[in-house]
Amino acid sequence: MRMAKIFLLALAAAVAVTASAAPTEVARGVFLVRGEFVPGHQPDGNSVLFTAPKGLIVFDTGRHRQHTQLLIDFAAQRKTPLTDIINSHWHLDHTGGNLLLRERFPEVRIHASGAINDALGGFLANYADQLKEAIAKSPAGSDEVPGWQDELKLIASGDKLAPDDVIVSSAPRRIAGRTLDVHLEKNVVTAGDIWIFDPSTKVLVAGDLVTLPFPFLDTACPAHWKEALHRLGKVKFRLLIPGHGSPMIPAAFSTYRNAFDRLLECSASTETVAACSEGWIADAGDLLEAKDHDSAGKLAGYYIENVLRAPAEQTTKLCGE
Repeated sequence: MRMAKIFLLALAAAVAVTASAAPTEVARGVFLVRGEFVPGHQPDGNSVLFTAPKGLIVFDTGRHRQHTQLLIDFAAQRKTPLTDIINSHWHLDHTGGNLLLRERFPEVRIHASGAINDALGGFLANYADQLKEAIAKSPAGSDEVPGWQDELKLIASGDKLAPDDVIVSSAPRRIAGRTLDVHLEKNVVTAGDIWIFDPSTKVLVAGDLVTLPFPFLDTACPAHWKEALHRLGKVKFRLLIPGHGSPMIPAAFSTYRNAFDRLLECSASTETVAACSEGWIADAGDLLEAKDHDSAGKLAGYYIENVLRAPAEQTTKLCGE
């Protein structure tokens, strides 16, 4: 299967988007740095900053320097060190900023699952090979090559992206003096995905368990993902922050979850790819702006053909079976 991350690179050039914006306070002591698609570049995931008695906690660090610099600037403005990073999963649009943050804050601790270790020898190694091949075939002066070279540098830094604290189970944790409910999901978006619930503000940070304009299924077990979304639906949250896209109130998340369920049902049926793609857009409804419909349709078509309708053995390993 051709890696969808390279597909997304091509898609980004066709999407009307902006760069990451400065942190916005979405709840008391909780700040969102939106990750965006920038034309000609791979995406950044959303980052969420939490103030805490002993410093700042950031959930996911983006990929590009411009995005991660916003986190550094926020810490500087508040004259508070960034002490802890929580990574939802190992995809580079959520962990790439770890490298720069380790340089700026040498004492920072990274909390995540250990799934990146297998990824470095599997998915990311294969992705690096594809990038090298793409670079070799690109004409001199290609605008895409610098971005691909940056990707290779991130992959090569592997162990610096990895956690100091490997999360192996779900439990409340006291991080930098702030209590967060930290949850581990196995074999969902990746082999190990972290989401958190902040009891003090009732904010749930979902990572790529929730993404717009479409679920990113590159390394996912779709059936387990469906189950995880239903677990999230049982949490009494006030606001859910996705890995990509705008924050959601509970009713909006319910729309997303139902759209995901119907996507899997349609993909397992004899309906055409086009019908299932159109169904996703219709079911997602107001979660998608009109400008998102084209990119949502392209992503839907790609993932339905290459993941949701792929041979069963393709997802067996990703589901831990």
